[in-house]
Amino acid sequence: MAEGMLEDKVAVVTGGGNGIGREICKLMGAQGAKVVVNDLGTAVDGAGESASVADSCVAEIKAAGGEATANYDTVATPEGGQNIIQTAVDTYGKIDILVHVAGILRDRMVFNMSIEEWDAVIQVHLRGAFCVNKPACVLMRAQKSGCIINFSSISAAGNSGQANYSAAKAGILGLTRTVARDMSKYGVRANAIWPGANTRMTATIPEAARQIRAERGIGDPSARPAERKPESVAAVVAFLATDMAQDITGWTVGISGDRLSLIDDPRPVKTMFQPGGWTFDGVLDHWPNAFGLDLRHIQQAGQ
Repeated sequence: MAEGMLEDKVAVVTGGGNGIGREICKLMGAQGAKVVVNDLGTAVDGAGESASVADSCVAEIKAAGGEATANYDTVATPEGGQNIIQTAVDTYGKIDILVHVAGILRDRMVFNMSIEEWDAVIQVHLRGAFCVNKPACVLMRAQKSGCIINFSSISAAGNSGQANYSAAKAGILGLTRTVARDMSKYGVRANAIWPGANTRMTATIPEAARQIRAERGIGDPSARPAERKPESVAAVVAFLATDMAQDITGWTVGISGDRLSLIDDPRPVKTMFQPGGWTFDGVLDHWPNAFGLDLRHIQQAGQ
């Protein structure tokens, strides 16, 4: 394995104590980065707190010869986000890499979802992304370098029973593309990840929900890679954080098992023009032949 690809880099990983986040922390540590492992130590639904989650990841990195420190702040507040980034500066003098993995699940069909379930997921995923991206961007802008990697999901395209999670992950795509545009002239890059891996989070999805999604062509297990290891996701994230990827920015990258993909931005698939602008009658006359009327746009999610 290549070694030292992240030597002298300082990385912050939110949600770094479990699953994909933990594998990212371990691999970055093995590649020479000094790692801030942020994890509140909650359950998958966001309940409870435990410092032992981040601490155990830090201990594992150090045992392997790397450098790491723990942080237990929440990503869901500006104060927490600032403290997470400041931990890197206070401990190691700078920040080069931010990876926002932290997230929770509170799945419910949209007609049963409470506002509390909506808010809890939006706050950790989307608000949390802003709360750590902003202070990181302030520092990276000043030093004119840096790498930001935000975790989105194929659920951003829509997923049954995940109105809150899907909305948050779609929002993260818009945030990441904007960060890439805003920060590019300062030498800072930003990309998003669509991960597919077997983790404690995916293990909580009820079988009934899996069945509903499969019936609708979403999350069909037969379309997934046989093995979806968190280590595969970590490998791609670590690569994007290296100097070798310094000119890769504004992309969404899909990684699930043996499948690695570049995901394009949304773009028109068909366009028609009407001189003078569109009227209601004009739409009635031209839509059926130009676009058709059977347009049930249900994404086929294979990750």
